[in-house]
Amino acid sequence: MNPTRRRILAASTGVLATPALFTRASAQGGAAFPSKPIRIIVPYPAGGQTDGIARSFGDFLARKFGQTVIVENKGGAGGAIGAVEVKRAAPDGYTILCTISSSLIQNRVTVKDLPYDPEKDFTYLAMTTSTGGPVVAAEKTGARNLAEFVAYAKKVDKVNWGAYGAGSTPHVLIESMAKQYGFKVEIVQYRGEAAMWADVTSQQLDGASGSPAGASPVIASGKGRIIAVVGDRLSAWPDTPTMQEQGAKGGFYDTRAFAAFAVPSATPPDIAKKLADALFEAGTDPKVQQLRTNYLIKGPLNFADTNARFKRDTEVMLAVLKEIGLKPE
Repeated sequence: MNPTRRRILAASTGVLATPALFTRASAQGGAAFPSKPIRIIVPYPAGGQTDGIARSFGDFLARKFGQTVIVENKGGAGGAIGAVEVKRAAPDGYTILCTISSSLIQNRVTVKDLPYDPEKDFTYLAMTTSTGGPVVAAEKTGARNLAEFVAYAKKVDKVNWGAYGAGSTPHVLIESMAKQYGFKVEIVQYRGEAAMWADVTSQQLDGASGSPAGASPVIASGKGRIIAVVGDRLSAWPDTPTMQEQGAKGGFYDTRAFAAFAVPSATPPDIAKKLADALFEAGTDPKVQQLRTNYLIKGPLNFADTNARFKRDTEVMLAVLKEIGLKPE
């Protein structure tokens, strides 16, 4: 096992239990904000990549501001439960959302009567982006690359594929594959990555895709084989070609999953800026830099770049969702 893969394994197993408290004994300065604990709401269970991002950045905010930062996991409904809680929170900067692109973009198409408006209800502060994610076929498929998985998919009645929310990256991936290559698929939705990868390991699923940290133990066990990468080639598996290099086509492959920090849209601009600047500054922190290495992510982006990236990826992904015919469940 190479050093990079060891770091990924460590990231997947070393996440703290919820809720997480990050404190500093002495406060800094006399600024009016923040003067009390800050909450970061993660709309997914503990143990996943989004949770790890929130905790690492939360630790930095606690050290910078000299205030307790509490990370709370509010999973369910494809990220909607946590997002609604932040939408309804007082717009004072003390409640921050840390969520992924699927809950902010794909949910607009796949969730009927979405109880929040990603465009109007939040101010986006900072963002990390994925370099790429592994596509894993269960050992039982015998597939070692994209072509072999497609051949397997065409032989069986339908492919059972794991995802963590309607319209999430693994969901859109397999729907795009099925549309291009002409096979049937049944999506099995999970509340988070951990349970999904467990079912790949037990061969209940034919395959799944997700974060490098989540997939690495499955690949290392031999119960799942990495057959492709969504995004850029990954240093942990440098010989595995991307989906596009193996012939996959579509606008989906031009986007990257992201994790964004946001506050209610009515939050005063000066408070939002203070938080955005602090989250961007976190990119220089050794603990956050280690997180980026462990999870193979980029960023954080600053306030302006975060909002530009959000706008661009939203436009591309909504067009892809329309193309593959995803509808509310």
